[in-house]
Amino acid sequence: MQNERREFIKKTGLLGMALAGSGIVGHSNEMTESDQFSGMHSQNFNMHGYVAPKLDIVRVAVIGLGNRGGGTVRRLASIEGVEIKALCDVREEKVKKAADMIRPFGQKPDHYTGENDWKTICERQDIDLVAVVTPWHYHTPMCVYAMEHDKHAYTELPAALTLDECWQLVETSERTRKHCIQMSGNCSGGINAVILNMVREGFFGDIVHAEGAYIHDLIPRHMFVDQRYYNNWRIFANIGKSGNLYPQHGLVPIMQMMDINYGDKMDYLVSLSSDDFNMNAHAKKLASEDDYWKQFVGRDYRGNMNTTLIRTNKGRSIMMKHDVSSPRPGVRFDLISGSKGAYKANPGRLADSDEGWFPEEKFNELIEKYTPEINKKFDELVRQAKQIVREQGYYMVSPVDWRIIDCLRSGLPLDMDVYDAAVSSSIIPLSIWSVENRSTSVTVPDFTSGAWRTNIRGMDIQLERGFGNTKLI
Repeated sequence: MQNERREFIKKTGLLGMALAGSGIVGHSNEMTESDQFSGMHSQNFNMHGYVAPKLDIVRVAVIGLGNRGGGTVRRLASIEGVEIKALCDVREEKVKKAADMIRPFGQKPDHYTGENDWKTICERQDIDLVAVVTPWHYHTPMCVYAMEHDKHAYTELPAALTLDECWQLVETSERTRKHCIQMSGNCSGGINAVILNMVREGFFGDIVHAEGAYIHDLIPRHMFVDQRYYNNWRIFANIGKSGNLYPQHGLVPIMQMMDINYGDKMDYLVSLSSDDFNMNAHAKKLASEDDYWKQFVGRDYRGNMNTTLIRTNKGRSIMMKHDVSSPRPGVRFDLISGSKGAYKANPGRLADSDEGWFPEEKFNELIEKYTPEINKKFDELVRQAKQIVREQGYYMVSPVDWRIIDCLRSGLPLDMDVYDAAVSSSIIPLSIWSVENRSTSVTVPDFTSGAWRTNIRGMDIQLERGFGNTKLI
């Protein structure tokens, strides 16, 4: 199917009109790649609700041990029934540090530091799950290679950068019957799970609109930090294209609240970006002190703020924002609004009229009333493991980590699947195309090939389909 898709582009003469780095072809008055490809895919096997063969022990390999990789290793090693078999990074010191971190858990993983050792890891017969925690452009190739070699893929965000990569993930997962799951940005626990339960219990009535974002100033601590060995990949990821480049944290909770891929689907989007007001200025400042930064001066940086509007098949609207270069407080999932009420995050507030937000006491009562079983179960596991204070940030095991391992060990369907990964990732190239075409609307592909109409609801926050006895260590 992948080769057929590429051949179709060539035959229609659209290949030469591809936007560099975007993965989208076409222009404002013609059919786009997303329109064409939606009709070309015939679902080989529905991965939604699929139950993989039960694993008593989940043997894991982690590829990429940089900013988040070490935390991923520590989190997974904190879950009962996980055996860390292999660690891979081209920096030997990172591999050693990660291995030392999990030695107290009795874990003794093999070390890999070669440029292509990640392939060797995927080819091993004694690994069940490959965690991909690398720079973005490696996510799809590594996930596809892992699934091709009989491994489930557990990837950092985003799972894909182009529509072709989104389809590669879907087609490979369906053909191999191996899961491909994103690591975060969902309703598997915390306040997001509570609000999802309130949505499902009808507290907000019919859902009308939702808002989410990735607003997080990366310039001072994450982007313009000297990483010469890695060519500062995060900066280059923000050059030459402007759109919503990192939608999952705000979008996936909304997808689950709107039953996207199981009851509703995204139809189309429009996207608009501001100019860049900060990144080039910061590069100039650094270049005045160090010649290394001169290569980043005068580049075509993504605009500070991108706003993307999405309409669903059921007539709901979603507004997504992306800004990683403005000095302002962070935002992720931000608002859900229905015919009977609304929730606004940062700080959490609830209302059922235009008379104002509920007082704190009533808010807390409702949160307690609607706390779902997955929160109660996970909080008890954390209490038993006494991890509340000891672990922070990326190193603190999350409900999604525990849930995927418990489902694989217990023979349960996963709460998220490759279709969630694909459609949330597709917003990246689609928004880029829309911005480049004066905010023209563009169709969002149906990666489920129509199965969204009959798929059962995902994200089992009430644990109605069960759970195992997997504990936290």
